[in-house]
Amino acid sequence: HLAARAHLLKDGASDPENEYRITNVLGTERLARRAAASGVRRLVYLSSIGVHGRHSGAGVFIERDPPAPYDAYTLSKWEAEKALHAVSAESGLEVVILRPPLVYGPGNPGNFLRLLELVSSGWPLPLRDFNNRRSLLFVDNLVDAIIRCASHPGAAGQTYLVRDGDDISTSELVRRLAELMGRPARLFAFPPALLRGMAMMIGKSADIDRLANSLVVDDSKIRATLGWRPPFSLTDGLRETVSWFVAGRSAP
Repeated sequence: HLAARAHLLKDGASDPENEYRITNVLGTERLARRAAASGVRRLVYLSSIGVHGRHSGAGVFIERDPPAPYDAYTLSKWEAEKALHAVSAESGLEVVILRPPLVYGPGNPGNFLRLLELVSSGWPLPLRDFNNRRSLLFVDNLVDAIIRCASHPGAAGQTYLVRDGDDISTSELVRRLAELMGRPARLFAFPPALLRGMAMMIGKSADIDRLANSLVVDDSKIRATLGWRPPFSLTDGLRETVSWFVAGRSAP
């Protein structure tokens, strides 16, 4: 189950928090109850790494970490997880939860597309000193993990974190994307703390947080218990994504 009310740049709802709850919590619970009543044996639910928090600091997220949702969206995903466990206890429906980090790939909208556009523009970017670490997930690796969670007997009732396997800093990500586009990475040094302050003044602090902070996940549980390995490397995923992006820009 992937359908959800996601982050909206301009949310016109009078009560956005309630809208998230209606779609992401109540909608998911109703789907699960209907699935159980129809004889469905297992439901794989795509939650969010945001259930653990906005960033992992100097450590890494693991499945046992206490939840720390930080906005209406991530809170709704956590509440949906709890609702699914309640339905499972009542009906016997097997539930598997995946909490992916940022998912990227061909056709991807949102923040990753904006980063591709920035790199492609050739504008100098003040990101040279952003030496954080980020876990990413190529969409084809996510699909493979979903299939494993749907089919492996040991996955029932479990929660898993998943990633490509290679974590990367924001500055190195920009360099890799530029290289795949066949252009130089135009990065210059700018104090991250000062950049955060400037971003806060114009209401863009969340964007800088995503670029500057670390978010690293430990996927050893799904590897050890389900024998899962990502079929595509980070380099494979970035190459496929850049190829899609470049082809789209050159299309008539």
